[in-house]
This record gives sequence, C-alpha cells and structure tokens, in this order.
Amino acid sequence: PIFAVRKLLAKTGTALNDYDLVEMNEAFAAQCLADGRELGLDWDKVNVNGGAIALGHPIGCSGARVLVTLIYALRHRGLNRGLATLCLGGGEAVAMAIELET
Repeated sequence: PIFAVRKLLAKTGTALNDYDLVEMNEAFAAQCLADGRELGLDWDKVNVNGGAIALGHPIGCSGARVLVTLIYALRHRGLNRGLATLCLGGGEAVAMAIELET
C-alpha cells in the first residue's frame, strides 16, 4: 500500500511519525517487509499484536479486522492516532487515518 499511504499523508498533511501505531494487512510477509522498508516504517509501531499472518486474513472482512485491531491497540496503550493500510490485490490498496477522542 505504498502509494495509498503516500497519498493519504499528502492529503492530511501528516508524516508517518505523526501516527502512534500502524496496522498493515499483510497477506504475505515479503510484501509487508518490502512496503515497510520503502515507507521507512518504525517496526515497533507496526502490527503490535501481530498481523494477518498471526491473527487471520478473513476473506471479505480484512478491513474490519484491521480497523478494530488498530482501535483496540491504541486504546490499550493510551494512544490516539493510527494508520490502517490494506492491499486489495492487483496492485490496489487503501489507507485510512484514525484519531480516537480522548
């Protein structure tokens, strides 16, 4: 989701450092590593409870799983800004920024 993340950062005027946690849906570990390296992600902030390989990659509801996992990870740690990413296959992807109310 490299291009989706970059587009989101440009639209929101934010940088990756502005996000407390990143939840990246990784259907394949190699894809997650390549995207993370290209984006310069802080691995301590990525998939802090495990990603799709550990938690599951449910067909048709990966987006819900990623978003709910991110929300609860932020709440559990007392943080408020998160970035969720999802590859859609065929080179397409989405990225979403969330901010919890404190």
